Amino acid sequence: MQSDERLTIDTPEQVPLELPLAGIGSRFLAVAVDTVLQAALYLTGFLAIMFVTRVGAGLPALLGIIALAGPALFLLFAFCVYWGYFAFFETVWSGRTPGKRVANIRVIKESGHPINVYEAIGRNVLRAIDFLPFLYGVGVVVMMLNRHSRRIGDFVAGTVVVYDTPTDQLAPNWGGDADGARPSVPMTGITAEELQLIEAYLQRRVDLDSWVAHQMGEKIARRITEKTGVKPEANQSVDEFLERIARSVRDGARFR
Repeated sequence: MQSDERLTIDTPEQVPLELPLAGIGSRFLAVAVDTVLQAALYLTGFLAIMFVTRVGAGLPALLGIIALAGPALFLLFAFCVYWGYFAFFETVWSGRTPGKRVANIRVIKESGHPINVYEAIGRNVLRAIDFLPFLYGVGVVVMMLNRHSRRIGDFVAGTVVVYDTPTDQLAPNWGGDADGARPSVPMTGITAEELQLIEAYLQRRVDLDSWVAHQMGEKIARRITEKTGVKPEANQSVDEFLERIARSVRDGARFR
């Protein structure tokens, strides 16, 4: 169930990006998977603590301590799973939880940048309110009343949920080609402003969410290809292609 709504990001490079916003169906699939995994964690923790309690109960000196600590340890564990599960995975997996990976969606900032630990915690602290009165009733209503399908937690953290698309692992080498044998590309029609656009992207890509940066690079590459007719070589990443174009233009020092 894919939403037709899109988020348009106006970048400093003047390359507007349109990112498909995740719909309610995809987000419910993600939270359903995550809820099942949370339940599995609760059960695993409960069984582990029960096992430790029974083993310790056989030792008279520890009987009283373990009898008191067992329930407290489980409550502490359950608290960490409930409040920390989403924030932890969204921080270490670039805005994705296991459920979001299954649904092919991710959380990013409205600016297109990846979220940090503070945004991850902020949007998930409000999850308890979005869940009210049950099954995310408040969250669904709020999502239906705004064009970017944001729940209360998203408004607080300044985030949106978009559809994700897998991209190849990029390993660009802006300093030069590894083999030093790649020929220069003859460029005609590239303006100084377009060269500045390419170089601005190459400098800012590390600050953007990897998926957003890839989308931006693709759009710039298509623009260059349409204007010059030069296409990426086989097995050449978008970043490598743009680096080669910028290097060729700089070497030729010819602008229209």
